[in-house]
Amino acid sequence: MTESANTGCNSTKAAAAMPAVLPVTTVDILEVLAAGLRDFRAAPVHGLCVGAIYTAGGWLLILLLAHFDLPYLVYPLAAGFAFIAPFIATAFYAISRILERGERPTWGGIIGSTWNAAGRDLRWMALVTGFSLFIWMDIAALLFFGFLGLNSLSAHELLREIFTTPMGLLFLVIGNGVGAAIAFAVFSFSATSFPMLFDRDIDFVTAMVTSVKLVLANKVAMIIWCLTIAGLIGVSLLSGLFGLLVTLPVLGHASWHLYRRAIEPAADTK
Repeated sequence: MTESANTGCNSTKAAAAMPAVLPVTTVDILEVLAAGLRDFRAAPVHGLCVGAIYTAGGWLLILLLAHFDLPYLVYPLAAGFAFIAPFIATAFYAISRILERGERPTWGGIIGSTWNAAGRDLRWMALVTGFSLFIWMDIAALLFFGFLGLNSLSAHELLREIFTTPMGLLFLVIGNGVGAAIAFAVFSFSATSFPMLFDRDIDFVTAMVTSVKLVLANKVAMIIWCLTIAGLIGVSLLSGLFGLLVTLPVLGHASWHLYRRAIEPAADTK
């Protein structure tokens, strides 16, 4: 009897610990984007510096792929690099929270907040999204070999094969379709999980489940948010990754404000 009572009590606590999701509309999406831009303008140097590090990391990986004669992985990597962007955006969550308090962001405060958050389940969430990136890269390679064979192609030959042959065009369509499906799955469980784990001392599974619940409860608004992220990142890729200098900070700050608006505050912060 006692054991049953304890089990019931634990279940009640687990249910109580699960954050509640709130309604999100398309107007909210526009407002969080505006708030993200406002935070970027309030601390532009910090945003540009973090964005530059992220951009430099992207170029380094692309150069490594080119060096090892793996041009067919450049586009999947550039597209899938967005999988780990929410973890990189932790610095922007710190900046936005500091600005919310009416304080001035400093590198010491940003690094300190990020370091403290990394000591919790935020690191496990980063591992999940990093693993998702590796899975996507493996799938992209398998699709390439399946449609275009095991031939070693230069960048010029690769582009010609993809855009001028039936198998290449089919590979392009199916590859982008599979990539979009994986990207939306990753988006669903990471949309608010990273800022939540930064802000609260909860486990990463709870954060992921809450994020999925939010997406399912607000399908239209969250799909628009997903497409907005994809569109801005797409423009950044076309700019040679340089657009990430601005889009990454704005989206990072906006993600923080979306979390604040879409997830009920913790009991100790109400």
